[in-house]
Amino acid sequence: MTERLRQRDKAALWHPFTQMADWEKDVPLIIERGEGNYLFDTEGRKYFDGVSSLWVNLFGHGRREIDEAVRAQLDRMAHSTFLGLSHPPAIELAEKLLAVAPPGLSRVFYSDNGSTAMEIAIKMAFQYWRQQGGGTEERREFLTLSEAYHGDTIGSVSAGGIDLFHRIFRPLLFSTHRVPAPHCYRCPYGLSRPSCALFCAERMEEEVRGRKDALAAAIVEPLVQGAAGMLLMPEGYLARLRAVTRECGVLLICDEVATGFGRTGTMFACTQEGVSPDIMAVAKGMTGGYLPLAATLATEDIYRAFLGRYEEFKTFFHGHSYTANPLGCAAAIATLSIFGREDVLTRVSRLGGAMERELAELSGHRNVGEIRRKGLMAGIEIVADRATRERFPPGEKIGQRVVRKVRERDVILRPLGDVIVLMPPLSSTEEEIRSLVRSASWAIDAVLGGEHSPT
Repeated sequence: MTERLRQRDKAALWHPFTQMADWEKDVPLIIERGEGNYLFDTEGRKYFDGVSSLWVNLFGHGRREIDEAVRAQLDRMAHSTFLGLSHPPAIELAEKLLAVAPPGLSRVFYSDNGSTAMEIAIKMAFQYWRQQGGGTEERREFLTLSEAYHGDTIGSVSAGGIDLFHRIFRPLLFSTHRVPAPHCYRCPYGLSRPSCALFCAERMEEEVRGRKDALAAAIVEPLVQGAAGMLLMPEGYLARLRAVTRECGVLLICDEVATGFGRTGTMFACTQEGVSPDIMAVAKGMTGGYLPLAATLATEDIYRAFLGRYEEFKTFFHGHSYTANPLGCAAAIATLSIFGREDVLTRVSRLGGAMERELAELSGHRNVGEIRRKGLMAGIEIVADRATRERFPPGEKIGQRVVRKVRERDVILRPLGDVIVLMPPLSSTEEEIRSLVRSASWAIDAVLGGEHSPT
């Protein structure tokens, strides 16, 4: 049966972020079911879900409360349009989201995924200034960071900065004003911490002040640039970005699609530096990994800029067929209720500590350049030479080889280039965290050799 499924897959499907020429020669896993923190293939083999099914699963597969919430909603209604109508799950979820969101956010606009949530954020910011009057319609630029990833729709790609993904689409994109991302391991300014005195933040502040009359918003993934390879912002950078945007009257958009809902140790990453954005995008973990649902949260000031007489056409003309899908909303309500009943964030802190201790054992490996972790988001950067930080040639596919090897230890991972990403469910146990890191370490040894040097 498994082999027939593989052949049918190869005959009919096109997988995302996958070189299909390799896939056609591969022997892919066919996942049949999930239970707790584990996935099972069609052969009955059990694997630890080490990347939370691409960063979405918070509390395991088949979580009883979420299952029951979706079933109960299914008995009422699977879907109804949100254009000109409303429904109880969307109302309740909006209230729950605003109750845990950073202060000042007061309105919820639903969509389907993180990319569209960011597309909405960009369009909101642009239209907000067009409708403010007094010359503000000239504020149409966006300040973005290099190495950023905000999704794969045209607007979110325009705000992105990963050339590997986005270069080919450049003729389709609108331009943004990009500044170098804070990247302490490969500092674009050739400096090092702490002697740099956060020079990257100083440069960012200069750019905001110098373009304040043209900028509609600054866009940032708070604390962790996930798709860039789990790049960590140095402490204080985000707070300084918020301060300078307030000073200059520039909106701040925080993309919490990957970092939200406990992944970094707080409900939302931006609160770790006391930051409240003007617009915030959320998705991924919001439904516990069950159903596609996203939201863009905005301040009351932004919301009110869209109010007016019908014939003024200040309406935000954006929507989706499945906006505020009731099944997704029901799953998200149940997910947030788990945060309310259980001390999830304390558990994340404890598990993060366990992960840190295990990762320390790997830090001396001759091919481990840097290990980056925030909460339960971790990246192990594999390099050809620790001293020079030289990368392996792409054709060697080191990251892919490591995550393929780790399957022999019954773990599923997915790399970002040669960065091995560990992002287990928040429901993991300390023993599962230890096993995950040790399995990754074993796979790196198996692919590259096990020589360690003093850290």
